[in-house]
Amino acid sequence: MEQKQGIEQFKGQARLPNFAIPKRYDLHLKLDLSACTFSGTVQINVSIVEETKFLVLNALELDVHQVWFTNSHGQKYHPCDVVLDGDDEVLVLVFDKALGIGEGVLGVDFSAVLNAHLVGLYKCAYMDGEEKKNMAVTQFEAVDARRCFPCWDEPALKARFKIALDVPSELTALSNMPIINEKCDGDVKTVSFEESPLMSTYLVAVVVGLFDHIEDTTSDGVKVRAYCPVGKSDKGEFALNIAVKTLDLFSKYFSTPYSLPKLDMVAVPEFAGGAMENYGLITYRETELLFDPLHSTAARKQRMAIVVSHEVAHQWFGNLVTMEWWTDLWLNEGFATWISYMATDILFPEWKVWSQFLQYTTGGLIMDALEQSHPIQVEVHHARSVLEIFDAISYEKGSAVIRMLQAYLGDDIFQKSLSSYIKRYSEKNAKTEDLWSVLSEESGVKISEMMDDWTKKQGYPVISVTAKDHILEFEQVILITFINQSFKDHILEFEQTQFLSAGLHSEGKWIVPVTISLGSYERRKNFLLESKSSEVDISDLVDTSDTHLKNKETCDEQLWVKVNIEQSGFYRVKYEDKLAARLRKAIENNSLEATDKFGILDDAYALCEACEQSLSSFLSLMDVYRKEADYIVLSKLIDVCYNIVKVSSEAIPDSVNELKQFCINLLMFPAEKLGWEPVPGESHFSTLLRAEVLQALVTFGHDKTQNEALDRFQKLLNDRNTPLLTADTRAAAYIAVMRNAGSSHKEGFESLLNVYREADTMQEKERILRYFASSPDPDTVVDVLNFFLSDEVRDQDIVFGLPGVSLECRETAWKWMKENWDLILTKYGAGLLLTRFVRDIVTPFCSNEKADEVEEFFANRVHPSIAMTLKQSIEHVRIKARWVQSARQEQSLQELVKQLAGKK
Repeated sequence: MEQKQGIEQFKGQARLPNFAIPKRYDLHLKLDLSACTFSGTVQINVSIVEETKFLVLNALELDVHQVWFTNSHGQKYHPCDVVLDGDDEVLVLVFDKALGIGEGVLGVDFSAVLNAHLVGLYKCAYMDGEEKKNMAVTQFEAVDARRCFPCWDEPALKARFKIALDVPSELTALSNMPIINEKCDGDVKTVSFEESPLMSTYLVAVVVGLFDHIEDTTSDGVKVRAYCPVGKSDKGEFALNIAVKTLDLFSKYFSTPYSLPKLDMVAVPEFAGGAMENYGLITYRETELLFDPLHSTAARKQRMAIVVSHEVAHQWFGNLVTMEWWTDLWLNEGFATWISYMATDILFPEWKVWSQFLQYTTGGLIMDALEQSHPIQVEVHHARSVLEIFDAISYEKGSAVIRMLQAYLGDDIFQKSLSSYIKRYSEKNAKTEDLWSVLSEESGVKISEMMDDWTKKQGYPVISVTAKDHILEFEQVILITFINQSFKDHILEFEQTQFLSAGLHSEGKWIVPVTISLGSYERRKNFLLESKSSEVDISDLVDTSDTHLKNKETCDEQLWVKVNIEQSGFYRVKYEDKLAARLRKAIENNSLEATDKFGILDDAYALCEACEQSLSSFLSLMDVYRKEADYIVLSKLIDVCYNIVKVSSEAIPDSVNELKQFCINLLMFPAEKLGWEPVPGESHFSTLLRAEVLQALVTFGHDKTQNEALDRFQKLLNDRNTPLLTADTRAAAYIAVMRNAGSSHKEGFESLLNVYREADTMQEKERILRYFASSPDPDTVVDVLNFFLSDEVRDQDIVFGLPGVSLECRETAWKWMKENWDLILTKYGAGLLLTRFVRDIVTPFCSNEKADEVEEFFANRVHPSIAMTLKQSIEHVRIKARWVQSARQEQSLQELVKQLAGKK
């Protein structure tokens, strides 16, 4: 009875007990790729720091065969009870006699199945000529090292790892460290690797498969290799080049050299995420590592540079210095994201990725405006729920808050602080407070006072800006003396509240670094908004000698006020009507930078969705972007058009076609300028924009673009390498094909299916999957969804297909998911991929009735890995339902849409 009570004390605990600490793992794994099984022995050097009859470590889905413990005196103990608890994912070892304080070695023999769920040590298939064969890959982050071997699977419990593998002799075996010995015995070889430095279990990695590779060396002599599918090693050259350059760049930036003798990068045929920063052995989806100039888009090339930079940055931020617990995941992901944009900007300044960073961080603003959001530093109470915080808060908000802090402190102080932080916590674990402490020491600023609200509190502010009369009102008779007098008291009033998309008002308060520009980027002011409201005198920004200001009309145009210059702060801005009108004029006059035009549109859209401003006024704002030419602004405008059409299909269904025509009108200026054909030497932005504009025009039903797209698709069917349909314009053609596909005319669907089946690159397959479900015909979409579940589509690639379901077939997809839920759960497991089904199929709805239906369906089907995603998705539906109701109340909305549609 006493023993049973003893075991019960370990139930339901988020963390392992701390009476034993691992120091070193000696791990030998034997892989049987034919039977899809593996066995192993692990010997773990542990320090017993408290006398105990129990050893508790993590294990999941392992068969444990033998266990022993040998203390420093050579005495061997065998446990009297071995308990594997699948719910708590622990292995509890019970001993008759207490294990004394001191050093010892715990040995475990175990075996398991190579699973098919892309977690732990899993199997995936590759083609060897015409034959499909198995390979093995690990994915341990966040909590799946325990599926491969018994271990203390927590980031703070760092240890050294000595790994050996028994694998088929013809295959390549890779791990974190270089190989020190290979020994063949018939058709099996034993590959032994050097012992690693201290690292967390989630960073341990093994890959066994058939590859070609290319290599290069950094200026510090670190060997870097890119392992690619056989015959495709040349496709790894771009990523290899980025890795070599960023290793050198980060070594200098952090004033700390890369800590391992080699860095391998491997393209894995089946992989749940995009990439994983395993120490010294980064694993990637094939599409994230292999660049093919013929089939890879400009957007894919840019993403590849950012992704490779992100994973290489983790070798410092995450691997060398690791968060103490998953609460501080953002220290890994937010920093790796921020610095990946910095590195890409250095390597490719012509891409202007910091302006595109705004597109990325919008995801954080959207999620953090939910009641069901969470703080950057979030408590994690169940191992499986860790997966849900690999989200827009940890990545997008985390990186945006870092950029905001960097802008406030300045580049030099920020870099010096990060270098000090890396040195101080090298091979250790750190918390957010540790970083704030170093930043405070270097800058002299009390960082934690400023930043705690941003990381420990959910949400962010919307700052309402109002001008006192002197800025807005001018007498008809203007005298120089009057102007000089009136400009002495130019006051802007600022008030902050928490921004929530549901329109609720909260009394949240943050310390906000506010930047202001008045009529020109040369007239700027910065201040900290530390209270609920504040008044700021900006009369020092007004040049009273400017003759334009002596005329009321030109003064109205010249004295625009833009808050949050270049959108460097993580907050929204709401302008009073007169200030908003001046900004609209400034957009028309092209007086603003692209980042600010983006920000005005993005903030106004968010305020409209929250019913803080009317849809009519927002459509009027959209109309001033008719002559827009900047990529990031037009890309945001296109996103906004998609979303407005979705909501309007419920709110004003009779006017949707006219609204689509308005969206088409907005895009005709860039469309006519860009055309279908790339121009030699054109900018990166022109290539990106052409792709997005053509896709939007086809989606909104622009006849001329649709017909041209279909004609070019026919050319592609005759010649897969036709220059008439480049990698960047193919998506528009595929959408056109599927928008015209239906039950009675399946030719287009079947032709595109054949293109998928014949494609020999993942880039092409991915592109088709993204738009395959865009048909308005329910039967066709069901066929496509069933195809997604077939063996012809790798499990990992479901993430491309689901977001592409057409607006018309939202209900079809929901019904299909309900009917197939058990199959989906069995096939994909309760992990990252499952969250995508919930998010992508539930979120598009716009009614409270549908939200109720979703809640009812999942009432007895919720798993920890999808709980937060489900709540957030339902909240999105209810936010849009409220927006629909609000739009229906606007008396003149449909008349305005008609006017805008007719305006050329």
